[in-house]
Amino acid sequence: MSLDTLKSTRVLAVLRAPSAQSALSAADALVAGGVTGLEITYSTPDAPAVMRELHGRYGENIYLGAGTVTTARQAEDAAAAGARFLVSPGTRESLTSAMKATGLLVMTGALSPTEVMAAVEYGSDVVKIFPASLGGPAYLSALRGPFPDVPLMPTGGVTPDNIGHWFAAGAVAVGAGGDLCSAAALAAEDWAEITRRAELFSVAGVSA
Repeated sequence: MSLDTLKSTRVLAVLRAPSAQSALSAADALVAGGVTGLEITYSTPDAPAVMRELHGRYGENIYLGAGTVTTARQAEDAAAAGARFLVSPGTRESLTSAMKATGLLVMTGALSPTEVMAAVEYGSDVVKIFPASLGGPAYLSALRGPFPDVPLMPTGGVTPDNIGHWFAAGAVAVGAGGDLCSAAALAAEDWAEITRRAELFSVAGVSA
């Protein structure tokens, strides 16, 4: 599975919305701000329906995927809904196999070197370092020593101010959640604020 699209997208918005409609409105706001990598988490109600609608609206103009994938059924439903990548918060052999069976780009979560080794052994295309905020860019850089060829994507603790440090430390892409699309903005339906944050991330991501 090619990593080219992920590398060119650079920033994935990790979207945890309180409703399907909120997720759709937030996704529109993110795209308006220049963030086209959209990870719709399964903690969002009716996540497959959200992905299906976004796929219909934007097609290949966005890089659409599913996050918080914890079951084989979720992986299958996301693939059927138009997802192009799948993200799990952790790594399990049976789940990774089910995710890979969809033919989509697979990212599974890890934090320790042992967990990174397991993700690689089970066939993950990208290892999601989560929660990356615990170690920061210095920790990601340290992981690069024993794992120079493993695509690593930090998620958690990524901001417009430090995004350049993450890429300098060796990130293939970054996942941004609350700092990009906050729970407060979602609750207030402040789509303009989400677009504003997306613009900051988009500019910072391109220049990083």
